[in-house]
Amino acid sequence: MTRRPLAERLAGNYKRGPMRNLIGLLVAAITVSTALSAPIVRAQEPNRIEITAKRFTYEPAEVTLKKGQPVVLVLKSVDVAHGFRVRELNVDAKIPAGGQKEVRFTPQKTGDFVAHCSVFCGPGHGSMALKVHVGQ
Repeated sequence: MTRRPLAERLAGNYKRGPMRNLIGLLVAAITVSTALSAPIVRAQEPNRIEITAKRFTYEPAEVTLKKGQPVVLVLKSVDVAHGFRVRELNVDAKIPAGGQKEVRFTPQKTGDFVAHCSVFCGPGHGSMALKVHVGQ
């Protein structure tokens, strides 16, 4: 037993003729209308923030991010190797001496956090920190 096409089943006893064409046009119009009314979802461009690390500071000393918004941190070192760690946000990067490193992430928590240098860079290493504020 073969199954009849949807247009024929919807048309009832009409096998050919104007009703079959009308049903086909209605199905096509509904399909196009549905496709056109669907919301367009665009990928959110990440916010780029440049941070420079040098003995024994980060510049800027504070950054503000938004929960759920992708971000790219462009970390640069102007002298020796440094690190950049924010445990609560699962961010941990090593920056080569005189080089740079990009870190991509999306904050999932709100609050105030502290980034610390995670590579020993000299006697002031322990005081090298940056404030990270993540808001709604």
